[in-house]
Amino acid sequence: MKNIFIKLTVMVFCSMLFIACDTDSTGNVSRVTNYPIIEINGANTVFTPIGTAFTDPGVVAKEAGAIIPTIVTYSGNFRGAKTLDINQADEYTQTYTATNKDGFKTNSTRKVIVYKTGDLVNSIEGVYLSTTTRNGTLLPASQGSSVDQKYIYIWKNSNGTYGVSDAFGGWYSIGRNIGITSATQGGTISGTISTNTFTFPGGILSNQYFGGTASITKLTVNAGSKTLVLTTNWTASDGTPYSFVSTLTQVQF
Repeated sequence: MKNIFIKLTVMVFCSMLFIACDTDSTGNVSRVTNYPIIEINGANTVFTPIGTAFTDPGVVAKEAGAIIPTIVTYSGNFRGAKTLDINQADEYTQTYTATNKDGFKTNSTRKVIVYKTGDLVNSIEGVYLSTTTRNGTLLPASQGSSVDQKYIYIWKNSNGTYGVSDAFGGWYSIGRNIGITSATQGGTISGTISTNTFTFPGGILSNQYFGGTASITKLTVNAGSKTLVLTTNWTASDGTPYSFVSTLTQVQF
């Protein structure tokens, strides 16, 4: 009888477990949440001349088919602005955020490029396509684009010098698609355009992603072909020397 009692007890216990689990799995079911969906109007990259009012093409955000509001924020990718400044040339990331009734968020982004195009006689400002070699070799096709990398930016600082968004011509940030942290930022250019006499008062640069030390060593401007050739030398963190030569072709708007 003792053995039979134990078996019955186990059977009853198991049955209770089964009922309890079944009740737990069906008695407190979460309701369905509909995540926000954002559709961007217009192009993913928008160009606006410096000093010109920007008209946002906007987005349509929906939750279960119903339109919901969005919040828009901006950040300057190379010059640090926290909002869109139409008087400061830069590549801005415009972020749209929609939140559903359960608090779940969805983000979509677009690039807004505020630019000024210099004539390469009096100014080298502009938006540029870049073809870059490293130690004389183009980026292998297996690693990314080797020509017409979009985009490198040159702007004029308040003191009359020029800044450049990536002294490596986008080799890592664009060509290998690593992103802005792999751009070598902080390069400064000063000098006389007509004689191609330049200095680089920004001094020693670094690469946030890879480390090491870099310096711009040469710039040549050709107003006729609308091109610049920018040379930057880099000693990587492991001591390996590299030379980046970037042919920058000015985009005409």
